[in-house]
Amino acid sequence: MASLSTKIKAYLDREVDFLKDVLLQNDSDGQGDYIKSWNVAEAQPTEAQLGTFESQANDMEALNQVYSNRKSEYPSVQDLVVALYDTDDKAAIDSKRAEIKLKYPKPGA
Repeated sequence: MASLSTKIKAYLDREVDFLKDVLLQNDSDGQGDYIKSWNVAEAQPTEAQLGTFESQANDMEALNQVYSNRKSEYPSVQDLVVALYDTDDKAAIDSKRAEIKLKYPKPGA
């Protein structure tokens, strides 16, 4: 099940500042997150409207997880800079990145 914040991003079809534009709250009462304050021009969606974005939001979260997994295993920026000056290192870096992309494919790919 996708998070409320991801469903809101899908609904608005853009990034959202959750410290200013849309404030979410969880009262730890077992009811989960809810919209406390809606400060954007678009109409605030109902729970039913947000529910229609569940599949899209799940896909967004799955893709973000792939990117996070890849990022944690990709070579460091320092390794990449060194590889720019050494063709042998560049080939090794390219190979490592290709392995990681195979290990963590994009959903639906």
